Amino acid sequence: MRVFVKNQRGEPLMPCNNKKARTLLKENKAKIVSYNPFTIQLQYATGEAVQPVMVGVDTGAQHIGIAVVSEDKVLADGEIQLRDDISDNMQARATLRRTRRGRKTRYRKCRLLNRKRKVGWLPPSVQSKLNATFLWIDKFCSIVPNPHLSIEVGKFDVAKMINPDISGEDYQNGNTKGYYDVRYFVFARDNYTCQVCKKKNKILHTHHIVYKSKGGTNRADNLITICSDCHTAENHKEGGVLYDWMIKGKKTRRYVEPTFMNIVRERTFAKYPEAHITYGSTTSPDRKTLELPKTHYNDAVAITGVKNIKELQNDYFYFKQFRKKKRSLHESIPRKGKKQKNINAVRNNKNVKSRHGIFLNDKLKFENKVGWVYGFSSGEHSYECVLKDSEENIIRMSKRTNSLSVNTKQCKLNCHNNGWQYSYQKLT
Repeated sequence: MRVFVKNQRGEPLMPCNNKKARTLLKENKAKIVSYNPFTIQLQYATGEAVQPVMVGVDTGAQHIGIAVVSEDKVLADGEIQLRDDISDNMQARATLRRTRRGRKTRYRKCRLLNRKRKVGWLPPSVQSKLNATFLWIDKFCSIVPNPHLSIEVGKFDVAKMINPDISGEDYQNGNTKGYYDVRYFVFARDNYTCQVCKKKNKILHTHHIVYKSKGGTNRADNLITICSDCHTAENHKEGGVLYDWMIKGKKTRRYVEPTFMNIVRERTFAKYPEAHITYGSTTSPDRKTLELPKTHYNDAVAITGVKNIKELQNDYFYFKQFRKKKRSLHESIPRKGKKQKNINAVRNNKNVKSRHGIFLNDKLKFENKVGWVYGFSSGEHSYECVLKDSEENIIRMSKRTNSLSVNTKQCKLNCHNNGWQYSYQKLT
């Protein structure tokens, strides 16, 4: 990956190779202004000749591919992984707040100022991914001179994905038209028959094949008819019939990603009106023409429109979003056995941000292994922390195989990070 360069005024210049950057830093002719991606700023006046630079972006619901290309050279490429746990965290927060309201606590007046959504409101899980996508697009466009931006978006017709023969007025008439609600439609679709025991004339229920806690919806294709004798707690547990259906995804199909991509397409048109917009039907043959394997960053290279590649980097960057801050005041285990009342909403000392100069998401090196700080031990004066590598595997101490934590005194600090985990992978 090339090193990005800025002039004395902070304007971007053409990237240079690693050897040139090391020489400039060693001779104090440049200073570091950003580590990820690595960017330096020159301390002396120089020529400002630049070449055309193309920035390609492959948008996605979970991964983003970005590539920076100049003429026939790939200067930098990689992919970014977005957070996918916001919906679960919000559901856990709602559960904890409901249990708190059920206990005997001080009275708090109703809050009525947040009952109206602003114009352009999006669900927090969607808004977070959208903000991260635009953040990195703006970041890479700001460190290269005169970038020509090309973005691949997706356009999906969810109604036609459900029913390929739909047309005309059928778009206005859903499957549940003529029924009281979706529940009665599911009963009629299944012929008022339990789908487990295949018996009729019983008390019927609608069961979610994919639970709402796992991302399921209230759509008819995610509901199935079950009688009261089969709709039991045992069948919901692991090993039960209903649980096995959820694991196998029987008779259900999720349309979360197509819906998200439609939102990204509309917001991209509004935010980047001058960008070149392309679609996957064009990207795939272009990538095959360049003889590149299927990856997000190779798709981004093809999106730039380059016709021939003479120089390709031997590594790629991999950025992953990390939940560094926890703002919840209500823990799952309430304070018990305390002599003083918790008047100021004091939290238990188990979700600390730092300890002994080590912060969450810091990059440490332990026994020739590199990992990121995921959490700290419960002891207030403890020096132990939990380290995870780029594949979410816990790095354990070689002498204590049962322990999940390592001693920070035996670790070497690589760098402090913000809410992202930065790593660079070698091409295989």
